[in-house]
Amino acid sequence: MADNQDASMANNELDMIHKMETTEDGRENNSSPPPPVTPPPGEESTQELIVVNENTEILDLNHGRIGKIENLEPLRNLERLYLRWNFIKKIEGLDTLSKLVELELYDNQIVVIENLDSLVNLEILDLSFNRIKEITGLENLLNLRKLYLSSNKITEIKNVNHFPKLETLELGDNRIREIKNLDGLKTLKELYLGKNKITKIQNLDDLSNLEILVLQSNRITKLENLEHLTNLEHLYVSENGLTTIENLENQVKLQTLDLAVNRITAIENVSHMSDLEELWLNDNQVSEWSSVDYLQQNKKLATIYLERNPIASDPAYRRKLKLTLPSLQQIDATLCR
Repeated sequence: MADNQDASMANNELDMIHKMETTEDGRENNSSPPPPVTPPPGEESTQELIVVNENTEILDLNHGRIGKIENLEPLRNLERLYLRWNFIKKIEGLDTLSKLVELELYDNQIVVIENLDSLVNLEILDLSFNRIKEITGLENLLNLRKLYLSSNKITEIKNVNHFPKLETLELGDNRIREIKNLDGLKTLKELYLGKNKITKIQNLDDLSNLEILVLQSNRITKLENLEHLTNLEHLYVSENGLTTIENLENQVKLQTLDLAVNRITAIENVSHMSDLEELWLNDNQVSEWSSVDYLQQNKKLATIYLERNPIASDPAYRRKLKLTLPSLQQIDATLCR
């Protein structure tokens, strides 16, 4: 009987201890530390940039959750540095990398172009997909051949016409309203200005070696001021407000002409383009087959887009195109058989 009483008392004591070790809402208290707190949305967890091999010439740190450019001082031989898709807010820590020829900072959080004066051998600079509002800080980069600044918040073209070797300038998807300040860029071969707010083609006279001009998705209503671009091979002016194909007399080397998604009613003024291979005119207002007949002089024409024009509603649309233009290898998105 005494043993039963002792056991009952022991059980009661255990129950009391258990109750004392629970919280008010019934959950057990335990002495282990609480789990780490997850940072609230918007607070980015970043990693420190750590370099192991001091003799490396190429360093790829894409998608590394890096928040700051640092610890690169020992890399005296570094030639190519890739820092895409990180959380970098400021260009810094590059002063000792005088041999650098390529720097990629695509898709970060950079607001100001700065601290690049020491990179006198830089040939390729990619600052696309950042938060840059103004082109500055490039005065010393006289060996630059390719400059990428697409998808920023740039409102004005400036501080780029001092590059004696520049071949590619990418300024697409910004807030530019006027083509200007490109004088002196004699070596420029590729100019990308698509998806801006440009209303007029102008100030391109010095770009005599230009081969690619991209102006799609702007507010242009007329093809003009292209007479000095005699080496142009690819012209993209889709998604604008054009009504007429005109002022292309000097573009005899053109291979690709993109005029899609405009308001063009007739195909004209392209018969002199003996090298024309691709003509994109989908989503326009071409209604007469005489426009197609006109293209018989373009013997190298291999691809044509005319879908979503009135002419494309003809049941024999594809057959007529192929019979009229036997050089065609592709009609709209479909290869010819």
